[in-house]
Amino acid sequence: MSIIVTGAAGFIGSNLVKALNRRGESDIIAVDDLTEGDKFRNLADCDIADYLDKRDFVGRYARGGFGVVRALLHQGACSSTLEGDGRYLMDNNYRYSCDLLEASLKLGVPFLYASSAAVYGGGRDFRELREYERPLNAYGYSKFLFDQRVRRALPQARSQVVGLRYFNVYGPREQHKGRMASVAFHCFEQFRASGKVQLFGEYGGYPAGGHLRDFVSVEDVARVNLHFLDNPGRSGIFNLGSGRAQPFNDVALAVINSLRAQQDLPPLSLQQAIAQGLLEYIDFPDGLRGKYQCYTCADIAFLREAGYRAPMLGVEEGVGRYCRWLLE
Repeated sequence: MSIIVTGAAGFIGSNLVKALNRRGESDIIAVDDLTEGDKFRNLADCDIADYLDKRDFVGRYARGGFGVVRALLHQGACSSTLEGDGRYLMDNNYRYSCDLLEASLKLGVPFLYASSAAVYGGGRDFRELREYERPLNAYGYSKFLFDQRVRRALPQARSQVVGLRYFNVYGPREQHKGRMASVAFHCFEQFRASGKVQLFGEYGGYPAGGHLRDFVSVEDVARVNLHFLDNPGRSGIFNLGSGRAQPFNDVALAVINSLRAQQDLPPLSLQQAIAQGLLEYIDFPDGLRGKYQCYTCADIAFLREAGYRAPMLGVEEGVGRYCRWLLE
């Protein structure tokens, strides 16, 4: 039986394909839009059975054209929180997902999809409840609206439906994302290019580099997806983060010390990195004011109740592993 992964050439999709390969799975149908052709590199070391363009996929899938499908892992979406074309976002993120959900429910195919912590907006509570969901941008709204569609469908669903609200994901295979790549990736690129890292300065009552996010390794993201793939009796919408908020300074310092370790240099404290000019701060951009999540922290109690017990990687270990991958 095939497993279908949409957004397969993207960041999280390609990591899921690789994680499936590591388990010996290669009957994988990859779906994506390769207009941005360089994304193929994310699949070059992966084993798949077939590739389809996203525009050719929906109708064939809805007609049952792939035979018995074990699961659909729907990761394809525009992930830019800065995208201003709401019509495009609603068509690409919401309507396309609705079509796949409807087909999956009709076919009885387990449907695991990517939601986002952006549905919570600027609040301080990150629990999977409608009262805490107040998106700040069109991207967050497109994800929020689809989650509501799923909630209405779940009581009647006869097959698995799982939404995973990704927090700040970082890790291998994200280099094609440009400015929407993770803070860890940008810190790595900055330090390699100039020998220093720049972070946003003070904003919203948070000190320079002190904005807090729930940074989660794509390794953990893949493991959670596979957990639900292996447990088709579990459905619902779940936060997927590390369960702790860490400052951007932690990410920058993890990158700096990982790269220093490659040169056999001792690790530095935050104060030492600043004093030596390895970490500096820039003015907070006017274009992000009022649209920026200064704090995120996943409440993962519901995920734990669903049986996922493995510990999540912290920034120091997870970013260190990522830097070593980038260097290789």
